[in-house]
Amino acid sequence: MKPFVVNRHGRLVFPANFLGELDFSVLESLDQFTAVIGRDFEAKAPTGSDILSRVESGGYPRRFELLRDLGQNLYWANRYSITMFDRRPTRWRDLAKRRPDVFLPVLTPWEDSERKVAAVEQTFRALPPTWDAKAEDTIFDLLFDLYRTKLYHATELPPIKPTVAEFLAEPDALTFVMPAYDPDYPVFTTEQILDANEDVPELEALMRWAMVLHNQYPWDRSRTELRGPAEIGGDDFVVAFHPRNRDVMAFIERVKSTGTTSRHPGGMSAAVPARRTPVEAVAPAAPYPPVRVREAFAVQPKLAALAIVRGEYVCDNTDVIRNASFSWSPMSADDIRAKTGIEQRRYTSREPEQLAIHAASAALAKSGHAVEEIGAVLVSTCTSNRQIPSIACWLSGELGLRQTHASVDMVAACAGLPYGMSEAIRQLQEVRRPVLLVCVEKFSDKIGAVRTSRMIFGDGAAAMVIAPTADGQTGDVEVLQTYASGPHSEVNSIIWPNSEFDGDITVYGPEVKALVQRYLMQMLGELGAEPDPDEEGRTLLESIELIVPHQANKTMILNLAGKAGLSADQLYFNVERMGNVSAASIPIAVYDAVRDAVITGPVRVFAPGFGAGAVGGYAVMRIDPAIVADEVVLDLLQDADRAGAPAAAGSTSDDIRAAFGE
Repeated sequence: MKPFVVNRHGRLVFPANFLGELDFSVLESLDQFTAVIGRDFEAKAPTGSDILSRVESGGYPRRFELLRDLGQNLYWANRYSITMFDRRPTRWRDLAKRRPDVFLPVLTPWEDSERKVAAVEQTFRALPPTWDAKAEDTIFDLLFDLYRTKLYHATELPPIKPTVAEFLAEPDALTFVMPAYDPDYPVFTTEQILDANEDVPELEALMRWAMVLHNQYPWDRSRTELRGPAEIGGDDFVVAFHPRNRDVMAFIERVKSTGTTSRHPGGMSAAVPARRTPVEAVAPAAPYPPVRVREAFAVQPKLAALAIVRGEYVCDNTDVIRNASFSWSPMSADDIRAKTGIEQRRYTSREPEQLAIHAASAALAKSGHAVEEIGAVLVSTCTSNRQIPSIACWLSGELGLRQTHASVDMVAACAGLPYGMSEAIRQLQEVRRPVLLVCVEKFSDKIGAVRTSRMIFGDGAAAMVIAPTADGQTGDVEVLQTYASGPHSEVNSIIWPNSEFDGDITVYGPEVKALVQRYLMQMLGELGAEPDPDEEGRTLLESIELIVPHQANKTMILNLAGKAGLSADQLYFNVERMGNVSAASIPIAVYDAVRDAVITGPVRVFAPGFGAGAVGGYAVMRIDPAIVADEVVLDLLQDADRAGAPAAAGSTSDDIRAAFGE
C-alpha cells in the first residue's frame, strides 16, 4: 500500500512519487530490475551530454524545462543507490572489510564535466523565469549544487555494487572519499519535504525532487574526491552503501547466486514461473443471451434503497501535478482534463470496509428493512485490503447479522454492479428476503507513481437494498448480462498488483479502449435485438431513457459512444468530479443523476460496465429517485461512527434524524 499524506497546508502529497523506493520482494531477476529502472529512471531522463546539446542549440525556452531535465538527470544518476541503499559516510579504519552486506560504489570519472556544468549555469541565469523567479532560483541552487559536484559518469553505473572486499581486490576501482565528514550536515526532514508549498503546482513537484536529491548526499560535496583502494587513509571517510531493507539484501543474494529461485520466509524456495505464450481466443460455442429477469425468475427484484459514500478528500488535477513523478512526461492539469474528462477525484483515509459499513447502514435506513430481514450480503470490490474475513462477512458481523444465506466478496472490477446485481437476484430466489449489495473501492493507496492510474482512479462506495416485490408486481430490473475474458491483451489490460510496476495498479490504454469498444458494440447489438417488454414493436434499445455507463474515462467513452451511434445527451457522467471508482462508479453516478435532477421520476436506465479482466456486463433497470438516501443521514451515521457511537443497525432514516436532533 502507498497511501497519500495530508500535509500541514491541507494538501495531498503522494510520497511514492518522489522518494524513488521500490518493492524488492516482487523482483526476481536482474533483468526484471533493470527493466523497471530503465522505464522509471532512464526513459525520460536526459544525460549530461543531452542537456549540453540542448543548451548549445538554444533548446530551452524557459527555466522550467531546464529544471525538469536537471531533476530527471540526477534521479537517473542515483537510480541504483536511491532505490536500494542507505548511504553512510564511514571512517575507513572503522569500515567492515569482509561483511557481505556492506558495499562501496565503484565510479567512473565524469568527462568534460566543467564544460557541461558551466553551460548549464550560464544558460539558467540567462533564461527568463517561467512562473516564480524566487522559487525557481531555490530549486536550481539545490539541483545545481549536486550537478556541479557530481564526479562520476552515470551511464556506466553497475546495478549491483561491490562489497568492500571486492572493491579492495580491484586496484583501479574508484569510490567516494572525503578527508572529513560533518555528521550534522543539514538535510531536509520528511516533514519539510511533505510540506513543500509553492503556488505553482509544477514548481511544488520540482521542489520536492530537489529536496529528496539533496538528501542523497549529506556531506560537503565540494571536498569529495574519487580515489582507489591504495589512496584511502585510515582517517578518510568513504560512503558505505547499506541495503535499505531485508528485501534488498535478499534480491542481491538472488542475483549473485543462480538467479533462478525466489527465497521466502522460512527458508522455502519456489521456481520463478515462466511466462506462457498466449493462446488464440476463440468465440463461445453459442452466444450467451441476456437474462430477461421477468421471464427467468419467479421472485422479482425491487430496488428499495441506494446510498453512497464519497472519499472525504478532493484530489483535483492540480494536486496530481503538484505530485508529478520524475518518471512522468510533462503534463498540465488542463492536459489531464482534456485526456480523461476528469477534473477531480475523491480519496479517503478510511479502509474500504469502513466505506462499506457507512453506505450499507444508510441504505438499510432508507429501505426501512430491519437488519434481521437481510438474507445475503454481497460486496463487489477489486481493491479490498481485507482477505479474511471478507468485507461481506465482516460487514455482516458489524451490522449484527447472526447468520446470512451467503456473505461473499466478488471481484468483477468495473463490471461490479451488473455482476453483483445478477448474483443478488439469484439469491432472492432462494432467500425470498432483501439482499444487501455493496460496491466499494479504494484506489488511492494502490497507485504509486503510475501516471495513468493516478489521473483516473478514485475512492468511494455505494450500497443497494434489493428486495422481493409483492406477488404480482413488476420488478425494477428488466435485463441483466455479464461477460468475461477475451484476447490475452485485453484480459491483462489492467493489472494489480503488477510486479513490473512495483506492485502498483497499471492501465494499458489501447487494450482498455479495445475491450470497451468490443463490449459496447456487443451490448448495443443485444439490446437492439431484444423487444421492449412493455411496448410491442419497439426494441429495448429504443426504450432506453438514460445511459449511465461505468465512469472510466469520459473522453474515451464519448468517442466510442459516438462511433456506436449514441449522442452525448443520452449519457450521464459524474466522472469529472468523482474519477473512476470501478465497481462503485455506476451506482454513485445513478445517485448523482438524481441529485443533479437528471432523473426526476421513474426512468429506464441502461448501465453498462467494462474493465479489468476483460469483464463486462450491464443492467437495464427502472430507477425511481425515491430510493435515493439522504446524504444528511449518511453524514449523521459517519459522525456517530467517528464519535464511537454508531446508530443502531436497521434504524430508519427518520429514526436516525430524530436521534441526532435533525
